[in-house]
Amino acid sequence: MSDVFSGFYNFIMDTIDAMGVYGPILGSLFIVLESIIPPLPLFVFITINFIAFGKILGFIISWICTIIGCLISYFLVKKFLRNFVVRKIKNIDLLTRCMNYIENLSLTKVTVILSIPFTPAFMMNIAAGLVGMNFKKFFIAILISKVFLVYFWGIVGTGLVESFQNPSSLITVVVIILLAYLVSLVIKKVFKIN
Repeated sequence: MSDVFSGFYNFIMDTIDAMGVYGPILGSLFIVLESIIPPLPLFVFITINFIAFGKILGFIISWICTIIGCLISYFLVKKFLRNFVVRKIKNIDLLTRCMNYIENLSLTKVTVILSIPFTPAFMMNIAAGLVGMNFKKFFIAILISKVFLVYFWGIVGTGLVESFQNPSSLITVVVIILLAYLVSLVIKKVFKIN
């Protein structure tokens, strides 16, 4: 069984080496696109950057790319969808109240929502753009929250890749994910986030 894990680890490392500088560049581009196209697996691209550039430079590149992706998503929705959606729902009281609620979320709540690894952050980007959330509040929230998110997925991702070589370290990855999930549940309950 350890041969299978070791073989898979070597395959990942060989693939990263074979792509040379284009691997991390492509990974960074995908991090930007992930904020716009949600099905892309963010943690995979962050892991590639952590492995290719090291934990510090990989973190910085992933953090900047994530912020750029969030901003692009926010501005695209705000510029091209907001007026259309507002016109369509202006007579639907429940949706109007939901939009007002999101728009008036405090900086703390927006930051916490965006920090939770298991919350679909792209939805918050879209919601912030749709309601015309104050740009300064949104920008500060993503600057702060993405530090935790990128660090979490970088550590989990590199730990997972290392576990292919040393399966016992998989326990650490599982524990980290479980703890993050439990903290997410507590934070959602405390801040009454659905």
